[in-house]
Amino acid sequence: QVQVVESGGGSVQPGGSLRLSCVASGFIFSRYYMNWYRQAPGKERELVVAITEAGGVTYYADSVKGRFTMSRDNAKNAVYLQMHSLKPEDSAVYFCNAGKFWKRRSDSDYWGQGTQVTVSS
Repeated sequence: QVQVVESGGGSVQPGGSLRLSCVASGFIFSRYYMNWYRQAPGKERELVVAITEAGGVTYYADSVKGRFTMSRDNAKNAVYLQMHSLKPEDSAVYFCNAGKFWKRRSDSDYWGQGTQVTVSS
């Protein structure tokens, strides 16, 4: 049974930091691209960061470049998203995603349930 479980969301003031974690099971983790998507109310789900199977290459959306860092630990079937200098516009539900295609969603992807990040003073 596939499980993708995010944790680490919460509320923080602008300029603050949060670290999201995602642990997966039930599939061969090291063979999947891992991604973080986010979805704010009334907006489409957007790709925030992506990392290749071995972690050698990462992609960052322009809106988070220089503030967010994604990493993965294949020994623990885990990915992490370190977020610094958070802005109100970063507020969203953040979803962990495992996919077979680089920067492209498909019906075969695995998704977590999401974790809420709220940036507000």
